[in-house]
Amino acid sequence: MKTLLAMSLMLGSSQLAVANTDTLQLQDIFNLEYANQIDITEDGKTVYFVRNRMDIKTDRKVGNIWSVDYSTGQLQPLTSGVYMDYSPVVSPDGQRLAFISNRDGSNQIYIKWLKTGAIAKVSNLTSNPSSLTWTPDANQLVFSMFVPMAASAPVSLPGKPKGATWAEPAKYIDDVYYRADGGGYTEKGFSQLFTLDANGGNAQQLTNDNFNNGGEVSFSKDGKTLYFSANRNENNELKPTNTELYQLDLDSLAIFPLTERNGPDQQPKVSPDGKYLAYTGYDDKRTNYENTQLYIRDLKTGDTQSLTSDFDRSVGQIKWSANSKGLYFSYADEGQTALAYQPRSGKRKVITGQIGSVAFGRPYSGGDFDISENGHVAFTLADTQRPADVATIKRGKAQRLTNLNSDALATKQLAKVEELWLKSSHDELPIQGWVAYPPGFDKSKKYPLVLEIHGGPVANYGPHFSAEVQLFAAKGNVVLYMNPRGSDSYGKEFAQTIHHNYPSNDYDDLMTGVDALIAKGFIDESKLFVTGGSGGGVLTAWIVGHTDRFAAAVVAKPVINWISFVLTADFYPFFADYWFPGKPWDHIEHYMKRSPISYVGNIKTPTMLLTGEADYRTPISETEQFYQALKLQGVDTAMVRIPNASHGITARPSNLMTKVAYIQWWFDKHSK
Repeated sequence: MKTLLAMSLMLGSSQLAVANTDTLQLQDIFNLEYANQIDITEDGKTVYFVRNRMDIKTDRKVGNIWSVDYSTGQLQPLTSGVYMDYSPVVSPDGQRLAFISNRDGSNQIYIKWLKTGAIAKVSNLTSNPSSLTWTPDANQLVFSMFVPMAASAPVSLPGKPKGATWAEPAKYIDDVYYRADGGGYTEKGFSQLFTLDANGGNAQQLTNDNFNNGGEVSFSKDGKTLYFSANRNENNELKPTNTELYQLDLDSLAIFPLTERNGPDQQPKVSPDGKYLAYTGYDDKRTNYENTQLYIRDLKTGDTQSLTSDFDRSVGQIKWSANSKGLYFSYADEGQTALAYQPRSGKRKVITGQIGSVAFGRPYSGGDFDISENGHVAFTLADTQRPADVATIKRGKAQRLTNLNSDALATKQLAKVEELWLKSSHDELPIQGWVAYPPGFDKSKKYPLVLEIHGGPVANYGPHFSAEVQLFAAKGNVVLYMNPRGSDSYGKEFAQTIHHNYPSNDYDDLMTGVDALIAKGFIDESKLFVTGGSGGGVLTAWIVGHTDRFAAAVVAKPVINWISFVLTADFYPFFADYWFPGKPWDHIEHYMKRSPISYVGNIKTPTMLLTGEADYRTPISETEQFYQALKLQGVDTAMVRIPNASHGITARPSNLMTKVAYIQWWFDKHSK
């Protein structure tokens, strides 16, 4: 059976190689590039960014740092090679660029001297550095790094003879968080803050206690105080979102708390004049979603106010204006990412609504931006036809500064993406979606429909480039993706409709979209297909338990049983506290009512399962439960396990190809 399946996939791949090459093919994944991690110089003349591509020989994403001239669009490489160079940060004096790279086999800090072009490794670290920040005098760098703790087993076996070979010792675990998706089983230890001379040398540890001190930092105007966010509260492991802001005196290394409330306080940013501290956060009410607000604190008086209490969206990345009179911030709005300017007092102004996703695989929103001292804006540009480029605002309009995929996509016919607004059959709630039409679409013909559902569940899709959507469309499918209730970017009330109520009427929202496309007359109702990953996998499993209208389904990295999920997932204290009214043993009926496994007796739809074997977010045991249940029920099913893949699955380009190829193969197999 396995051999026949493998031969079928190989045949499919060989057919793709000789197929119509003017549409996107699986192997074209290795030709695509995208920009992210933008840093613009203070004079606004140069934009630095990471140029990402997929290396076909190593089957890995690689990235190098490039610059683009703000006025002319002239591109120039700063680094090269089959490495991952990332986190570019220009020094305050504009003379040097710091970045992190794995070019010597481990992630280390490098400096590029911008006038001479010289480049040097300036660190020799034992763990991965992150969150690089220059000190105001440009003499040092501050960063975060994990510091392991010595751990010894409480039991040692006596009697082992010299030269004897015994089994590996038992692994003793007593931490709340003992494994992490994408990282495997964790070492004992904590993230700490360090400083490093920009000319090289030994890193000096700034924090040294049993808390995770790290992330973004900001300096006082005189450079003597450092501000950071951490969860240093009692029971911090069981209350993972309750971070506060702290100040660290760089002379004494004494740490003092600045905030004290139940909820996250993050992204400390000192104003250029040194008078204010901006940050983001919200009051934690143990709901599935709250709007993140933008706060400013007067550092002299301690007075604090929210600048966005009237704004029904979540504040994302923030950056002060050069005159300290306001801040720029990004936010998700109806599936797109926007940039606004918020003065300390007065009305906010939208700068652009076109910040583009850097998700690449599926059409999630997101993106990067930066602002120079003279107000020049650089950001990643949204486009359903292209992965992220670097863009700016000129004469009030977005203008692309790079065109990274002109060679890879110029001759390709891509799916055209059209926005769709509907009213849910459940309660008339407005629901947004997008339809991707296959190249050469003819509305007088009939097409298969693929309903593709986003994860999260509090997340959102939008009008962004998606390799997966484009590949499905290139095979002749109409692809529908939507933001059902519970998605963010539509306000708090919309997101909270699934609080302790997921899955539920999000099912009706999705079926409304399917019905709307069928009503247009170009969908073959015998070829309805559904798929989704993570939260989308939950909803796909829920759908086949509540209707048999789909010819086939592919459930990717799902949760099938909420009780087993909460007791096996990596971030389990959060899930138990925020997604449910209490612990599983106190609310068994509630957990099981929302679990797709409870409806497996209804399933008739051929259903394939697809999950990474190293997934610790929605562990593969969830997939195995559903697979065995479907087998017991006599449903046509198969299980696809991606070796060494974590929850994201598609970190390696070939895994993205595998995912799409298997899903399409399953749908083709069950086309009536």
